[in-house]
Amino acid sequence: MERQTQEETIHSLSTLLIQNYVFPDMAHRMQVEFTQRLNDNEYSVMTDPATFAKTLTSQLQNTSKDKHLNVRYNPQKPPTEDHAEGKDAVLADHFMTMIQLDNYGFAKIERLQGNIGLLEFHAFMSPEHAAETASSAMTFLANTSCLIIDIRKNFGGDPHMVAFLTTYLLDPAPKHLNSFYLRKNEEIKQFWTMPYVPGKKFGGSKPLYILTSNRTFSAAEEFAYNLQTMGRAIIVGERTGGGAHPGGFHRINKDFEVFIPSGRAINPITQTNWEGVGITPDIEVPQDQAFEVAYSTLLQSEHKRISENPIPGGKRLMDELERANRGNTNAASIVG
Repeated sequence: MERQTQEETIHSLSTLLIQNYVFPDMAHRMQVEFTQRLNDNEYSVMTDPATFAKTLTSQLQNTSKDKHLNVRYNPQKPPTEDHAEGKDAVLADHFMTMIQLDNYGFAKIERLQGNIGLLEFHAFMSPEHAAETASSAMTFLANTSCLIIDIRKNFGGDPHMVAFLTTYLLDPAPKHLNSFYLRKNEEIKQFWTMPYVPGKKFGGSKPLYILTSNRTFSAAEEFAYNLQTMGRAIIVGERTGGGAHPGGFHRINKDFEVFIPSGRAINPITQTNWEGVGITPDIEVPQDQAFEVAYSTLLQSEHKRISENPIPGGKRLMDELERANRGNTNAASIVG
């Protein structure tokens, strides 16, 4: 890379930060640091643009402690004459194909022994595309006695899907879930549970456990944080990644783009968020033990509940619980 290209990239990046970053004072600080590094010829040895982008990302995150800030080397491809007019449609079709092949992020839905539900999903896709799949998943799980939601591999997504899914996990009364301060227009945008979602709800009274890892991030953290702060869910696993600032991508020049957070989450209960610190689990265990611990805990609590309060068909369910418990002795020892 030529020095001129590096200078132009950093100057454009600094301008975008000052115009868009949620904390203007921090944006100015990052600009000053970049200018100093240029003056010190810190980037002179960098010839690879991808390495240059990773270095800028590391410096942005080290200064701001904001893991959403991310510079990418992503050269724009000039449209060919044949495809220029239909490029947007082609890209949209490609995107839809990709998210459909990924089942809109929904990886596993299962009724486990003991009538305990399991939902594993890896992204919060927009309800515009994923509502039908999400509704089918939640309706399938509605009759389970307890539910484990696995977001250990979930890196985030759309807050509208957070609200959509959360509506299935609470009682019908409207509930304020989260707000976002958006720097543009100094706007506060609120997210509430929805007045209607299709299918059957799991509801707001049955046990709910959420599994997390250090890779659980952004909208996935909001989902867990909202439910934890209102006392609706038990979090099991590792402290999460710590990203609470929404934003979007901006083109720096023809070769580079940057994700800039332009807002911050404000929880209505805590009046703060999980930025930079993550969410502390209620039961902190290594991520690879989180499922076994949650499942074993629920098996034991369900066995106790049905023993003390017999229900129709309880004998068959008790047999299921006991069989499952015998297969989870390792997890039981971790919990104990």
